[in-house]
Amino acid sequence: MEGLDRLEKHWRALLLLFWVLTAALLIYTRWGQIRGFGLGDTDDNMRMMQVRAWLSGQGWYDLRQYRMNPPYGADIHWSRLVDLPIAGLKLLFAPLVGGPTAERIAVAVAPLLPMGVAFAGIAVAIRRLIAPQAFALGIAILLCAHSARGMWTPCRIDHHGWQLALLAVSAAALVDPRRARGGAILAVSSILSFVIGLEMLPYLAVMGAIVVLMWVRDGGEARRLAAYGGALAGGAALGYLLFASYANRAPVCDALSPVWLSVLVAAGAIAFCLAAASPRSLALRLVLAAAGGALLAAGFAHFWPDCLGRPEHASPLLDQLWLSHVREARPIYRHDLQTIIAVCTLPAFGLLGYAAMLWRHRREADRLVVWAAVAAPALLGAGLLLWQSRAGPAAQLLAVPGATALAWILIPLVWNSRYMLVRVLGTVLAFLLASGILVEQAAGLIPQKQNPNLKPVNRANGLCPTLWALRPVAMQPKGQVLTFVDLGPRLITVTPHSAVAGPYHRNGRDIIDVMLAFRGNADNAHAIVERRHIDYVLICPGMSESTIYASEAPGGFYTQLARGKVPAWLAPVALPTASPYKMWRVVKPAG
Repeated sequence: MEGLDRLEKHWRALLLLFWVLTAALLIYTRWGQIRGFGLGDTDDNMRMMQVRAWLSGQGWYDLRQYRMNPPYGADIHWSRLVDLPIAGLKLLFAPLVGGPTAERIAVAVAPLLPMGVAFAGIAVAIRRLIAPQAFALGIAILLCAHSARGMWTPCRIDHHGWQLALLAVSAAALVDPRRARGGAILAVSSILSFVIGLEMLPYLAVMGAIVVLMWVRDGGEARRLAAYGGALAGGAALGYLLFASYANRAPVCDALSPVWLSVLVAAGAIAFCLAAASPRSLALRLVLAAAGGALLAAGFAHFWPDCLGRPEHASPLLDQLWLSHVREARPIYRHDLQTIIAVCTLPAFGLLGYAAMLWRHRREADRLVVWAAVAAPALLGAGLLLWQSRAGPAAQLLAVPGATALAWILIPLVWNSRYMLVRVLGTVLAFLLASGILVEQAAGLIPQKQNPNLKPVNRANGLCPTLWALRPVAMQPKGQVLTFVDLGPRLITVTPHSAVAGPYHRNGRDIIDVMLAFRGNADNAHAIVERRHIDYVLICPGMSESTIYASEAPGGFYTQLARGKVPAWLAPVALPTASPYKMWRVVKPAG
């Protein structure tokens, strides 16, 4: 008991210590990647290019990436919010250690900042839900959430880590006993997430609906609802003014634009008006809430009918050639067994823990509502995995309070044993079970059929983006390069060249050109090269994207190049013998 009391008394200092130790361990384990500037994801590379462009004088509201699709640039639907800590770290360290080293420090440290915010959000939520001392167990389980934790590892500088952190803050705000404070914090964290991107929209919409339903049940929740509505409307307007890019001032569906600005302001105004009215009758509150929701939905359908479908607005051809092949856009059941288990185990145990707590508090109305409030977005996250596996990180994070509750139930069952071995081993076993580690390790014992074709693919995926492999490419005279869509962001980040396209849906025409160039015949590729004034063609045989060209267009331009059948309008560029790349310069055929 004394140890638990100390844990409670010094929980903030312990939380900070957990973050420092975790950050140090992650930097240590990723040191080689940091030294090699290993921005492994396309979005991480593009984020760095956005920061560089801004620090080099590009306008705050101009988010076009002019090193893609030159001279017009690629329209990137992000905002500058996530650029701020990366740019700040670079500016802080550049005078001391130089630009390249400062960038390495920035990409190492920047992802650890939202991890600290997520730690705090989860710790506060668990202290409010379970017990003040349970936060340490919750943080330990969060660190076992592989998909979520991966968004905070060094070099993972894209926006998903911040969105997860803000989702943790939103969960904590949802169960804040101080109603006005909780409503305001939920609104602010929601708006910051919307400014970054719309990926968390389903969860935040559910949380907003929960605030309304809490008011329907209990008119005393009017303070929470009023604070939420006022902060949501005002925050949306301020977020739009400060961060909406020039491109996002058009009525686009995939970012904080006039479309979602109007929705958020209207939703905030409706929430505030409901709170201000607050009739005594529960039935009347329910009718007013339903009317407000119907009005919001009808207004959205009337004014923005184009946004009723998928926000990407991808053309059928773009979906066929590219979007349908994006791995993270597939349902979780279309992945291999190991991936399914690794992603789904924690959400499953989290839901089990939520169910146990709902049952335990079934006769305690206030506690039942609080647990239902956090269980609902967790259930949504698990359900969205059946739509797209990219929901995995959010589903795991939202499952942590439920999984912690499950462990908090199991541990006392063994802790009262008179045998120390039972207490120690039982506690460890309870943690391993609730966190999903036990199931994941057991699944690892299941024999998996090895696909021999994956070995060269994994080798190419690991080798092609490295600085070593791209250095000879960077030494060629600067030009525009026709290369894989997924290689474009890395190419422009570590070489002086420009690329045709990257994996960004707003630039569908550019992606289609790359796809058709590599899938079609050499004459078709030549027409695209001439039209776009391309200087080089670059391929890395074996990369994941190349396998699509090889399988779906076995006689296409890429396959011909990989087999050494090169048209006369291409001249080979000398690269080291061990290079994974093949590169050609575009020339005028003789005669």
